[in-house]
Amino acid sequence: MADTELPSHAKITLLGVPIEIGAAQPGTLMGPAALRTAGIARVLEQLGHTVEDHGDMVRPAITVVDTPPANARYYDEVRAWVGALGKRAFSIACSGAIPIFMGGDHSLAMGSVNGVARYWQQEQKRPLFVLWLDAHADYNTPATTLTGNMHGMSAAFLCGEPGLDGLLGGGPRVSIAPDQLDLFGIRSIDPLEKNLVRDRRIAIADMRAIDEFGVGVLIRRVVERVRARNGVLHLSFDIDFLDPAIAPGVGTTVQGGATYREAHLIMELLHDSGLIRSADIVELNPFLDERGRTARVAVELIGSLFGLQITDRATPSNAVLPD
Repeated sequence: MADTELPSHAKITLLGVPIEIGAAQPGTLMGPAALRTAGIARVLEQLGHTVEDHGDMVRPAITVVDTPPANARYYDEVRAWVGALGKRAFSIACSGAIPIFMGGDHSLAMGSVNGVARYWQQEQKRPLFVLWLDAHADYNTPATTLTGNMHGMSAAFLCGEPGLDGLLGGGPRVSIAPDQLDLFGIRSIDPLEKNLVRDRRIAIADMRAIDEFGVGVLIRRVVERVRARNGVLHLSFDIDFLDPAIAPGVGTTVQGGATYREAHLIMELLHDSGLIRSADIVELNPFLDERGRTARVAVELIGSLFGLQITDRATPSNAVLPD
């Protein structure tokens, strides 16, 4: 069995993906800049990792499709972004670096995950599992969507669902099986989407399950399943997974999300697993944020994902320390 442990000093590549047309509300194109301003590279470097920032992808050239799918808004534009990103993701994975894709809306995962899945499943012969931290399932297709917004179709596309078959523009489409996807923290799902998720038997840990069992038990189940198949793990982190009280800077807030401490525990457990090989951070909308608060929380969580421990965090000067 191949080694699954990450080195304590990893090579990490940051890539900004300023796409916002997959969502209903503009502003996520500013997400990569906000994450940089909040210090994402500095935090990772302080943990001993080597960080290369490849900047932001430029807006790709748009090729118009004569008959785009019905109920897929801005299909041509999303198609251009996803095709270009899939190639970049594959290239970064081949370099041996851990890519962090800074969004941008969640439609970018159609390219990022496709690229890293191509590397792991075709080049390394190891299955790529995806942990989808999100308030929404994002498992709609053009046939089930209520809005036509393509950020809500990203998980379905990754699992090979029909309806967006030409989205990669002739590039290789490397899907994951439905049993390689975990939807975690879900608390908003459309009726037809719910039926599709049930039919595919996709693992869901909704907020009720989190309340009943706790994130520790549920994340360990994910880790055990990935390890049992000698897989690796991609984290697709939609910031609306968090409760709006701690992360207001998203366009699709849903009350009752994960707490600050629950989110850090998830990241710490994922770090301990040694399985993370790539990640998305999506749906950060600085236009809706409060003085950068959501961006700072997101960067702190990425720090936990890559080794920052609670004992490493600064203690307020007025705190009473135990003897």
